[in-house]
Amino acid sequence: MIKLIAGEFTLDAAKGDAPRRTISGVAVPYNVPAVVSDGTAVIFRPGSLPVEGKAPRLFMYHQADMPVGVVTERAETEQGMLFSAKISATSLGNDALVMAMDGTIDQVSVGVNPTKFSYDEEGTMVIEAADWMELSLVPIGAFGDAANITKVAASIHQEPEEVVLNEEATPVEEKQEMSEVNENAVEATIPTAPVFAQAKRKFDLPTAGEYLAAMHIGGETFRNVAAAAREFAISKQTALQAAAGDVLTTDTPGLLPVPVLGPVFEDLNYIRPVVAAVGARAMPDGGNQKTFIRPTWTTHTSVGAQSPELSGVSATTPIIASNVCTKTTLAGQVTLSVQDVDFTSPAAMEIILRDLAGQYMLQSDNVAADAIVAGAQASGATWTVNQTDPSSLITALYGAAVNILTDTNFLPDHIFVSPNVWELLGRQLDVDKRPVFPYTGAAGLMGVNGMGTGGVTQANVFNPFGLNLVADRNFASNTMVVARGTAIEFYEQVRGLMSVEAPSTLGRTFSYYGYVSTFIADADQVQSIALA
Repeated sequence: MIKLIAGEFTLDAAKGDAPRRTISGVAVPYNVPAVVSDGTAVIFRPGSLPVEGKAPRLFMYHQADMPVGVVTERAETEQGMLFSAKISATSLGNDALVMAMDGTIDQVSVGVNPTKFSYDEEGTMVIEAADWMELSLVPIGAFGDAANITKVAASIHQEPEEVVLNEEATPVEEKQEMSEVNENAVEATIPTAPVFAQAKRKFDLPTAGEYLAAMHIGGETFRNVAAAAREFAISKQTALQAAAGDVLTTDTPGLLPVPVLGPVFEDLNYIRPVVAAVGARAMPDGGNQKTFIRPTWTTHTSVGAQSPELSGVSATTPIIASNVCTKTTLAGQVTLSVQDVDFTSPAAMEIILRDLAGQYMLQSDNVAADAIVAGAQASGATWTVNQTDPSSLITALYGAAVNILTDTNFLPDHIFVSPNVWELLGRQLDVDKRPVFPYTGAAGLMGVNGMGTGGVTQANVFNPFGLNLVADRNFASNTMVVARGTAIEFYEQVRGLMSVEAPSTLGRTFSYYGYVSTFIADADQVQSIALA
């Protein structure tokens, strides 16, 4: 389930014996990228959430055991999905109402199961349809200041304070007796105004985070923090240290804050070039079966000229193959100690879980790349690489394309290559040593060689001979496949994060998993080229 912390809401609890207890606002903004609880980047498209059907429940913090109400109204606009929800008159509902009134909780978060989605070139999940399961109240949103509550109007019914009229006055004699009895009592201290003049506050050694933050701010802030560090060091000196003439940093290593600058440097790009090129399709039938059937043509019907009249016409029995597609489970896990979760800064859990989700993306792309290579048909064409003569390259590409055209009446639109083939294509020159595929912004070259464009920074914006080039490190060296993209089908169901606690070892194990299946619908439309 995807849990997206999103928009703002208002709260309405009217006076009376039966106060209204409702909240309303924006559940999800459309066409706005955000990162959900499992680390996935998502975008909700208009129409992706239902406005009819079973009403989503209202939870606290996505905890099903903490229900506080139900969504009563749903309305869709061009900007996003609006909602109105009723808060139950329970102790938990009252707590939620109070926290919303004082601003402790000012955001909502949807919980959905995507049923129709795809991924763009940056690996962002684009959700076109989803089952809306629940809506939760949460304290922190995904859209910063744009998702704050703008209005809270709430008043809860209270019993009026009882007023006693015509209270019988206390006799003067009784007052005097009371005064005499209390003459020896301890005198009560009379409250006075606050005193603001205080002794100078002594600061402890600044933390690494405070020191770095002050260094970033600079100016008076950094001078004050540095002075506090020096004063702390002086206050902790022994008599012998105070008598020393010079104090170096090597003498006080424990007093020097060690900065930890996060986040961790990314040495992997979590992208899926192949999956982005062919698109990710939702698993059929809701993904409830281990296999599914993908039908394809084996034999088509036929039509021919009738000659002579009243003679038999062409008749061919159509045959449609029943191809069984099996789902592959991709999963990874990691176990963290509670100390790693609680003590690390930046938080180790978020960094490691984001990497786990990224590794799933890389492996799912590898599955798709392997399926293309395995399902491709040998075109019989060979590119004899000559960096100053593109004639062999042109012959090989057109040879693969004509095979596709002859067999299927379609033309190719993609070329899948390994990194070394991408390099060879970019280095291809003509007889005058000019790039065959010049950089898009190269002045004058486009008028000379117009068979496509390329560039060192354009691995997947390369279009040799009009083909969309997909360079992927998951392809083995010398891989070169010309294909029609729709002949390659990639199905996926991301299940996301699963966790379990181990109290006996103070640890927590996290798993990230999903199901994928790749199907080559027509091998005639996927032609490989050999290199020599």
